[in-house]
Amino acid sequence: MTKKITLLGSTGSIGTSTLDVVRHFSDSFSITALAAHSNIDLLEKQIDEFSPKLVAVADKTRAAELKKRRPDITVVAGPEGLEEVASHEEVDIVVSAIVGAAGLQPTVAAINAGKDIALANKEVLVAAGEFVTTLAKEKGVKLLPVDSEHCAIFQCLQGEDTKSVRRLIITASGGPFRKYSTEDLENVTIEDALNHPTWSMGAKITVDSSTLMNKGLEVIEAHWLFGVDAENIDVVVHPQSIIHSMVEFDDMSVMAQMGMPTMVLPIQYALTYPNRTKGFLAPFDFTKNHTIEMFPPDTKKFPCLALAYEALKTGGTMSCYMNAANEILVNRFLNKEIRWCDIPRKLEKLMEQHDAISNATLETIIAVDENARKEAASA
Repeated sequence: MTKKITLLGSTGSIGTSTLDVVRHFSDSFSITALAAHSNIDLLEKQIDEFSPKLVAVADKTRAAELKKRRPDITVVAGPEGLEEVASHEEVDIVVSAIVGAAGLQPTVAAINAGKDIALANKEVLVAAGEFVTTLAKEKGVKLLPVDSEHCAIFQCLQGEDTKSVRRLIITASGGPFRKYSTEDLENVTIEDALNHPTWSMGAKITVDSSTLMNKGLEVIEAHWLFGVDAENIDVVVHPQSIIHSMVEFDDMSVMAQMGMPTMVLPIQYALTYPNRTKGFLAPFDFTKNHTIEMFPPDTKKFPCLALAYEALKTGGTMSCYMNAANEILVNRFLNKEIRWCDIPRKLEKLMEQHDAISNATLETIIAVDENARKEAASA
């Protein structure tokens, strides 16, 4: 039986890797709907190859342009369009790969429609972890992690009693500035921040990786996915990115999932779960990958990681506020409005002025997100 997919964020790095998997397993998967932000040139090529029934473009101007180009296909626009493709009646699984908090509402729409979620957008759980995980349980929906770290943990837990988990250990590459001094970090350029040593990703997540905020977001995501408290989630810097994450059990055994740093593997696992299908990558060569290093993260040089832990421990809407404010600060850095080192400094001050709200509704979460963006834009 062919599994029908909606792909949210089809023109991004996760989206194109997902289509690589679909292309290879064309007998097992088909694309029912695609969604992108504004890159309609690439989206049109994807339409030609995968023949979706429905396409969404978040940017309404670009959506109108695509409609003129492609009168043969149904094109919907804006946030409502994203929700429409996410809840398409024929779809079996939704790959949520839209960058940032923009992925929240279409993911919620998909869950409400009873669709399993291959979750590549960590901000969905950072912004609304309690709401989303509760809703997924109510609707009987699977949240299948696509982030390589969470997919690794998910695989290590298969067949295990989650009550026997002592600790989750999330690995971090350390980003491009692992060996920089505090003085060096004052003069980081955009080009420096986007030059990731291991992974090829979009600009926002690459900057987050350079500040270690990405790892902080992953700690919060892991808490909601696996029900483990912040005190029992550790981060270690592993520059080779071969071990994707580990689980330590009560008997002190440690299980690790390993592989080359490619998103193809976690995407394929999420789409084929609970089965494993023969892959199309080269076998792992231990003789060429024989060095595995581990270091503690330096939260003095990279305070964003500590801020994320603090947000998780504070609870309520603090993680939502932090995530939205960080997103704006990263954009301001990329627009050369602030320096790289201003991101954590401004973020800490912003978080200090937010009074976290407990048991927030979706409407409250969206309001907090919007408020954080406004405050970060002028901080």
